[in-house]
Amino acid sequence: MSCEIFREALSARIDSEQGPLPDDQVDRHLATCQACRGWFDQSRLLRRSMLVRSAPEVPDLTALILENSPPPPREKWGLRVALGVVGLVQCGLAFAQLLGVETGTHGGHGDAAAGHLLNEGAAWNLAIGIGLLWAAVRTKAAAGQLPMITGFVLVLSAVSASDLLGGRVTTARLVTHVFLVIGLALLFAVYRQDRKHSRPGPLVGDALGTDEQIELTVDGSLALAPEDGHDRRARRRPTGHAA
Repeated sequence: MSCEIFREALSARIDSEQGPLPDDQVDRHLATCQACRGWFDQSRLLRRSMLVRSAPEVPDLTALILENSPPPPREKWGLRVALGVVGLVQCGLAFAQLLGVETGTHGGHGDAAAGHLLNEGAAWNLAIGIGLLWAAVRTKAAAGQLPMITGFVLVLSAVSASDLLGGRVTTARLVTHVFLVIGLALLFAVYRQDRKHSRPGPLVGDALGTDEQIELTVDGSLALAPEDGHDRRARRRPTGHAA
């Protein structure tokens, strides 16, 4: 049998394809034919040289990026401390209500249903205080608490105004709700601060004080990419969705 048919089978083996001859027959021929062994070795080296190449050299831009990148924003503890203080005050007011301290409402406390409603309100105020304390410790929790506490403050404001006009609550009692409004404002401020602090750092173009895309030129220096008339930021996509 001619060596050409074996070399055709060896070529198919290099390309991970099915050859015209069985593998065991090709292996027996390779063991006895030095010419085909040399041809097979050279063919594999040639194919490897076509597939595997050295990576192009990329200049080290670490020093340039670190030099032009702004420092990370410093976290402001004042808002978190203030939120924690308001949370403690809210918890104190809730405990005072649970212990039966005068809260500024009119009417007796002998009715069992009315007493239970007061306890429910105290438990809710205590939960709000604990939530504010937790948001002061873990600022990322502020985002989840904003919708709930905002809705509570809006409804409470409307109900309190109605009760005040109807003479069902004193001004002293309404003053205690001021801490809840302050807590909501601080909660929103902490949420904005955490969102700004957690924002990813600027790109190289932003670090250099420009709004342009930075690219490497052929000689390894930095240059601005050509303007295409569209907003570069609007075209950004998550890395997992990129082609």
